[in-house]
Amino acid sequence: MQNIYDIMRMAQEATKQLEAAQANLDKIEVDGMAGGGMVKVRATAKGRIVRVDIDPSLLNPGDKEMVEDLVAAAFNDARVKADAASSAEMQKMTAGLPLPPGFKLPL
Repeated sequence: MQNIYDIMRMAQEATKQLEAAQANLDKIEVDGMAGGGMVKVRATAKGRIVRVDIDPSLLNPGDKEMVEDLVAAAFNDARVKADAASSAEMQKMTAGLPLPPGFKLPL
């Protein structure tokens, strides 16, 4: 059995790695799209929206509801991709840590 000092050292190392992984999530960017790419949303893996791009052909007053639906769909697509990128980064970060089965670090 490990002594308390080894356990505390491992916990401190895990905390440092978690902080580094969280900082890195804001540097990873994903693109969400809807309407065949006519609406694009760029977000970080941390969920921060960086940019929204709407094809000019959609900017007709009669298409307001459709554009709103496409923007929402693009945001949701970006969120799914951001979550996947975040999970992938966390798996890389925790790969070398001796965590018990089923244990998840918060992010």
